[in-house]
Amino acid sequence: MLSDIELQLLKRHFEIQGWDISKQEALKNSSVFVAGAGGLGSPVLFYLAAAGIGNIKFCDRDVVDLSNLNRQILYTISDSGKPKAHIARERLLQLNSFAKIQSLKGEINESLFEDEHFDLIIDCVDNFETRHLLNKISIKKNIPLLHAGVTEFYCQVTLLIPGQTPCLACFLPEGTKNSGKGIIGAMAGIAGSIQALEAIKFLSKTGESLVGKILFVDMKNISFNTMNIKVNPKCKICSHLAR
Repeated sequence: MLSDIELQLLKRHFEIQGWDISKQEALKNSSVFVAGAGGLGSPVLFYLAAAGIGNIKFCDRDVVDLSNLNRQILYTISDSGKPKAHIARERLLQLNSFAKIQSLKGEINESLFEDEHFDLIIDCVDNFETRHLLNKISIKKNIPLLHAGVTEFYCQVTLLIPGQTPCLACFLPEGTKNSGKGIIGAMAGIAGSIQALEAIKFLSKTGESLVGKILFVDMKNISFNTMNIKVNPKCKICSHLAR
């Protein structure tokens, strides 16, 4: 049940046509795992907490570096050298003290998923090795995976559901290398905001989602395109799943 203060904090949601208490309670009863609290993770965590997601667990191994601050909106100059996981949790609880927010400093591994149920895994990491680990966990635990990648002025976002859609390895083969390119800070904000919005829509069963489709955003040339993703019948990760 939502408290009076929560209803005030979320007042603007209820002014949306078709949004009702059942959708908001669905968010409060949802549990998400966010992998990473950096350029993508910062806006994702901020907007999920602000939207009233009731259970958020996230993991990040890094400390705040000054070069992070053009895009990682949960941190300030005074946070330099401090663990992102600890600082981010403090900021999120200031935003939504009604949520259960767990933060872990360290590497992402399968043990983080052993004793808890998650409705969604959100991929906000910056390397393909961890992305593919999350993909394998998603398949093994039967948890939907919301993936995004961002660089320079570009991003991509997709929602993958085990047994229903392709998996990440169907279109991003293992061994793919990072581009190593820079990024405009606002681009991480756009990508993370799209991820957060897709998570909110999926968890509240609102509107059309990016299930089995990938959205490509090119803000240098103001272009938005979606493409259906096909299952790779020879995929070593998901080809055994019935669809």
